[in-house]
Amino acid sequence: MTFPWVANTVLTRSIRLAPIIAMAALLASCASPPMPPSSSMPSVPVAAPVTAGSRPGDSGPLPAPLVQGKSRWVPVRWAELPGFEEDQLFEAWNAWLKSCERPGPIFAPLCGEVRRLSIASAEEQRVWMVARLQPYRVETLQGGSEGLLTSYYEPVLKASRMTGGAYEVPLYRAPSTLGSRKPWFSRQEIDTLPEARAALKGREIAWVADPIDALMLQIQGSGRLDISEPDGSQHVVRVAFAGSNDQPYRSVNQWLLAQGVTKINPWPDATKAWALQNPQRVQQLLWSNPRFIFFREEALSNFDAAFGPKGAQGVALTPGRSIAVDRDSIPYGTPVWLASRGNAANLQKLVVAQDTGSAIVGAVRADYFAGTGPQAGEMAARVNQPLRLWVLWPR
Repeated sequence: MTFPWVANTVLTRSIRLAPIIAMAALLASCASPPMPPSSSMPSVPVAAPVTAGSRPGDSGPLPAPLVQGKSRWVPVRWAELPGFEEDQLFEAWNAWLKSCERPGPIFAPLCGEVRRLSIASAEEQRVWMVARLQPYRVETLQGGSEGLLTSYYEPVLKASRMTGGAYEVPLYRAPSTLGSRKPWFSRQEIDTLPEARAALKGREIAWVADPIDALMLQIQGSGRLDISEPDGSQHVVRVAFAGSNDQPYRSVNQWLLAQGVTKINPWPDATKAWALQNPQRVQQLLWSNPRFIFFREEALSNFDAAFGPKGAQGVALTPGRSIAVDRDSIPYGTPVWLASRGNAANLQKLVVAQDTGSAIVGAVRADYFAGTGPQAGEMAARVNQPLRLWVLWPR
């Protein structure tokens, strides 16, 4: 596709994000076969900005509905996508470039064009999307189009390589015996059974100070540790999901509600406040969730720090532009239009399906990656609101 790009296009971008986009595009192109010459790409005229409902190219007969696992996809016009004309699409291109590092067979043929468009204007990106993609409204097999949006993030915790003092709660690598029994020991058994404790001896990555923080890290599935080394140095590493004990997940908040606790949000602050008032019951609270997560340590470069951990697709998550989905409803690497309004956030934007989670089940269901650190955590704790989704599928 030939676009009349102008030299100052990049200057319209955020100064902070432009190096990330350029570097991501460079790295992605280095790992891929040479792109075809632009003459091999279909030419699409670039029109002046238009209002929703009059988008050029959005005409002609619609294709038939599709069934994708647990979901039904209903073809629609681009005008149905709320906020399509206003979204800062270049932000989403970071996530799309990441997906092109490990694309599936459906989207791999588009990755050359996606890379070219990383420095295009938002209008050029919109024109290309209309020409190359068909939006489908995601519904349940029964026809429901409204679902649930939640959010997750990457916590940052203070930690130490050595136990003692304030740091007494261990974070573990996966034990060598993890596959020897399914499910593996529960959280309570890990704390109490000599056999389980022996299997984890020497598997400690680091220690943190608060058991609620350790539980939160396990619920999120990954995080960063601001870690103190024995020599007195301090640096930040990432701990990524490396496996679980295959025990069922149980909500600590639901357990608290069953105990008659009325203030359970914001998480985890309300839980920590309850724990301070009920120190003799903290272990009981922790054991209410038998699921236990093991981690692996990863180095964190300055470039990596701009992105989140790797999701289930195997690519790094992009804050505000990556979602976790039910892979039986939406394949990994699929660009998705997301619309959700609630007290926590009003979102109308392009995102990419790059992760999943044990609680993310159903056709119209997504978990929104809010980013890293306390501010992202505050947002993630509040998001629990209605959701609509449209997959953008190659024509």
